[in-house]
Amino acid sequence: MIPAATKAQGPKNPPIVGHLAAFRSNPLKFLIKIAREHGDLIYFKVARQHMFCVNHPDYVREILVTQQNNFVKSRGLQRAKVLLGEGLLTSEGQYHLRQRRLVQPAFHRERLAGYADAMSECAVRARERWQAGSTMDMAVEMAQLTLAVVAKTLFSADVESEASEIGKAMTSTIEMFRLLVMPFSEYLVKLPLPSVRRFDKAKALLNSTIYGLIRERRANGQDTGDLLSMLLFAQDEETNGDKSGGRMSDKQVRDEALTLFLAGHETTANALTWTWYLLSQHPEIEGRLHREVDAVLGGRAPELADVPQLRYAEMILAEALRLYPPAWAVGRMVKNSFELGGVEIPAKSICLLSPYLMHHDGRWFPEPEKFDPERWTPEAREARPKFTYYPFGGGTRVCIGERFAWMEGVILMAAIAQKWRFRLEPGQRVEPLPLITLRVKNGLRMTAEPRRRG
Repeated sequence: MIPAATKAQGPKNPPIVGHLAAFRSNPLKFLIKIAREHGDLIYFKVARQHMFCVNHPDYVREILVTQQNNFVKSRGLQRAKVLLGEGLLTSEGQYHLRQRRLVQPAFHRERLAGYADAMSECAVRARERWQAGSTMDMAVEMAQLTLAVVAKTLFSADVESEASEIGKAMTSTIEMFRLLVMPFSEYLVKLPLPSVRRFDKAKALLNSTIYGLIRERRANGQDTGDLLSMLLFAQDEETNGDKSGGRMSDKQVRDEALTLFLAGHETTANALTWTWYLLSQHPEIEGRLHREVDAVLGGRAPELADVPQLRYAEMILAEALRLYPPAWAVGRMVKNSFELGGVEIPAKSICLLSPYLMHHDGRWFPEPEKFDPERWTPEAREARPKFTYYPFGGGTRVCIGERFAWMEGVILMAAIAQKWRFRLEPGQRVEPLPLITLRVKNGLRMTAEPRRRG
């Protein structure tokens, strides 16, 4: 363990509101500033809430693994229940463990094998739609593509015709999270604010989509072997809310389905959007990717067996996730006071872990702002402590779809890079927007240029 102080350092806290304004306006910028000034364990207040920013791998392990039972999800995800209900992202305790056990088979290795073809098919369909010289918002394009992948692989559904409306609804719900984490948000969401109205409309559309899939599947009684079928036909002695046994209610299925529908496309869409941006700024890395894709695929669409051979593509994705982790912050609320690094952390405090801060720390990643896929050779990975890199979280609540996401990212990248390269439209400012995920502020306008096989 690193030497620890007896009192957490931190910025001076203004009375009553603390750092509410700075944290609300740009939480990532605020965290970067205080981390540079105050070290690895930083105390600050947001209104009356005690907060500890945690930025050392030993401390992260302590929270996510060693003492994980002493934490629950923080206010943001507790408030997210207004949209997600009791899904995997928001539920706690034995209920969460039971639900995770029921969902887990959808992500077993043998299931993933069946998803690869659908991923490749969706990517090819998307790339054939684009026109040479056209300018696109890559954030929108990647969101529509990953939405199609999740719908096809996990729900055996085709949502292409509704993808634009569903995408807008997803954006409205994600933008709403900034309000949900604020003090008194439980009262603010009852006001007729424009953002609240957009959220209510978006929630209604998403509910209609998910419940529609549930009704259709219940009506035909067909077990297609996908996630939705697993949820609908799962049996567990404590599955129902009244613990009477039997199958999940429509509400329980809806909560899990919507959680995976949202999380399963949003994070990969962001990762790929940032990847195309980084590649456009580094043509030598882009060229090496193209050579690998051409050598491995030989002009055909990617398949599951190709994924282990697309090693450089995976290294590029890993580096994009380092620089721009979609889950840029992880919050945990303390159940019982405990000691971390010699500092007493009171009950009901929030420990805020930021993969973004850790991934940009020069102690673990020299020249941290440099885009360098060579950081992800096996030797380089082994040389770094665990939890210097955790884009998918850690411990028993590590992202259930991590292997799905790696496979999807590599397959989509390879399929698209076979035919296209993208160039940033001049004059736009590219900067991160830290909502519940790390999006590109104002989108990412890029021009599609056809490429030939090398």
